[in-house]
Amino acid sequence: MSKKLESIVLGGGCFWCLEASYQIINGVTKVVPGYSGGDFKNPSYQDLHRTETGHAEVVKVSFDTSVISLDDILDIFWTIHDPTTLNRQGADVGPEYRSIILCSNNEQKNTAEQSIKRTQKLWDKPIVTELKQLDKFYEEEEIHHNYFNKNPGQAYCQIVINPKLEKLRQKLSEKLKS
Repeated sequence: MSKKLESIVLGGGCFWCLEASYQIINGVTKVVPGYSGGDFKNPSYQDLHRTETGHAEVVKVSFDTSVISLDDILDIFWTIHDPTTLNRQGADVGPEYRSIILCSNNEQKNTAEQSIKRTQKLWDKPIVTELKQLDKFYEEEEIHHNYFNKNPGQAYCQIVINPKLEKLRQKLSEKLKS
């Protein structure tokens, strides 16, 4: 089968967590941390955490649809964060940490809407994930790229990211890169 690449932008807390999680998934070709969902032009990491930009920390997940489907990408998304907490994931608090799906087209939007409906049945509280059309994705500075792999001993990586990766390994071992 020939490669058919697609990408979607997802936010569910710190982008380091999402980046590390999607990097181990078979069929994911690239994961880029950044910002999206707001109106502030060319935000920096400092802007996002000091100014009301409207943006969330997100990752742009590129994947080969001949290997993994958008439904599978979204199932992983629901596994690695709590979509029922507004503007918060664990100790990371603020609108920049909100749960958000930014779609590139109507087909992605329809798939995401169906995924939200299916996933809601698994949660007692309502899913608060924002669903929007992708307007602009701002790539994060290089220092935040591949953060977990560059800093595996860092406390945040050990306490927050490692448990998410272990959860993925246990629940979705068939989807992981070998």
